[in-house]
Amino acid sequence: MTGPETPTLLATADVEAHQHFVDLVAEVRPELFRYCARMTGSIWSGEDVVQETLAKAYQALGNLAETPPLRPWLFRIAHNAALDFLKRYENKHFDLVADVPDLPNADDPGVEAALMDVDLVEAALARFIELPPLQRSVLVLKDVLGDSLADTAAVMGISVSAVKAALVRGRANLAKSSAAQGHAGDHEVSAEARASLRRYAELFNERDWNALRALMGEESQLDIVTRARRRGQAAAEYYSRYAEIAPLEQLRAEMGWADGTPVIAMFRPARSSTPAYFVRIEWCGDKVARIQDFRYVPYIADGVRYSRG
Repeated sequence: MTGPETPTLLATADVEAHQHFVDLVAEVRPELFRYCARMTGSIWSGEDVVQETLAKAYQALGNLAETPPLRPWLFRIAHNAALDFLKRYENKHFDLVADVPDLPNADDPGVEAALMDVDLVEAALARFIELPPLQRSVLVLKDVLGDSLADTAAVMGISVSAVKAALVRGRANLAKSSAAQGHAGDHEVSAEARASLRRYAELFNERDWNALRALMGEESQLDIVTRARRRGQAAAEYYSRYAEIAPLEQLRAEMGWADGTPVIAMFRPARSSTPAYFVRIEWCGDKVARIQDFRYVPYIADGVRYSRG
């Protein structure tokens, strides 16, 4: 193989290998997100940790003779990535082994039966973040995702007895949590920002793409999550694609709140009452500073507490 053809073929091989990996993990990815979002206390940080997890897994595959059992392997990577995130965010060191609680008779079979009464699947993310990481992790794996005690213990690298004990402590703490109900965080957004988001939704629904482009500054950033990143004029071209797909898909935009964060919710078709995906917009004055479009990770909208703005 010679000269200029080689880089092209290598690039093609890389793209194909990456797409194969994306297809391989597609079924597990929504579960990874549910885990990471509750570990970090944020749907947005949770998706960041998912992407970090998959990047690490993709790199690691190149050094493995064969693919390990996919789901437990990815969850072990996600668990460690979430702990790394928490260490950076909370500026703490978490030693899960040292944090294993002591619970008398934790190995008694009756303990497991008693643990099954509390339904935490609908608990708000803000409630999970109040718990110690050990309790947070076992609650999500066991109660939210429905993993067995043994599988939960394997992901976390602790004993089944420790899992049972952490579940008892975690469920009790979650039940008495004083986290605010509703949409904590609404008060943190100015009236100007809310008005800007509502105006953005109106312009989208009017299909006024030129007006939306005019909101983009020279330094505006665009992140089409998992697909592309752009800046400046290239970011403004984002609306050319929406000019094509918005009428075809009957997209409707609406300002609202997703787990306490102001968002543009996208409905498909327009008459739908459930958001298909979200777009996050950050402002600098009256200009768009950053757009995060989650069109290609629609699972974020599943199970998220959404309310109209």
